[in-house]
Amino acid sequence: MIEARYLEIDGALGFVEIITPDNHPDTDVPTVLCLHTAGQSGVQWRHVASELADRGHRVIVPDLPGHGRSEPAVDGPVTSIVTFGDWLWKVLDALAVERPFVMGCSIGGKLTLELATRSSRPLAGAIAMAAEAGPGRVNVAGLRRELEDVAGPSRSDRTFLGTLASIGDTVPEPTAQLIATMHKREDPEISSSDLIAWGTHDVRDRLADITCPIRLVAGAQDPWIDAAVVEQAASALDAAQPGRATFTLLEGVGHYPMEEVDDFAAVTDEWLTELRAAVVLS
Repeated sequence: MIEARYLEIDGALGFVEIITPDNHPDTDVPTVLCLHTAGQSGVQWRHVASELADRGHRVIVPDLPGHGRSEPAVDGPVTSIVTFGDWLWKVLDALAVERPFVMGCSIGGKLTLELATRSSRPLAGAIAMAAEAGPGRVNVAGLRRELEDVAGPSRSDRTFLGTLASIGDTVPEPTAQLIATMHKREDPEISSSDLIAWGTHDVRDRLADITCPIRLVAGAQDPWIDAAVVEQAASALDAAQPGRATFTLLEGVGHYPMEEVDDFAAVTDEWLTELRAAVVLS
């Protein structure tokens, strides 16, 4: 069952889809919060969410403020991962969700790390994809200048071509073209603000305080991150809390695993099963 809802959060309406498995009460299944990438929306999870629900999960897919079908934040585009994280907890509170699994990619991956290191609100487990614990690799000063002039007609072409360049070479050409075409829908002011958040967020000093089992995932052909740095973070986490962190390198995959990998729901279902087992063993 798919339910679409608007929630009033901080004076603006936020859009969220809730996908539940048939014939299962919400209380009987684990909840997974799925977070999209910079400038995009929950539509990136359109194939994965329903299939995860079919596998026995309650899936919550929000559009961050100013993205997709959510209204802009009252104070303007958000440039802080912390602010996005606060907003997400208010969404979860409104839905009476206390301890979800969180899975995010890119800026959603950084949000996953942010939420997983908040000692006041432990998670059931986390899957952080395409995100380093330290600041993202962007020119923040250039992005702030770009916010003053984001209406150039070539912006959608830049998004299209940039997306193609961020997809792994194992992805069939028609699929890559579809992913890039869908990404052209982004609002340039929102995406630039997201990238400022990406480029300024840093949880390295909090990694040892991780509240749940976590899997860090990197695409071997992702131009936005250094997979070795992500693997080092996983190793540091595992040293601090043995058995809590796992690293996965996806060969032939770029920056968007949930859109690039065939049957990604089966992959993530296996990861979620392993996270649940890690909770039992801890």
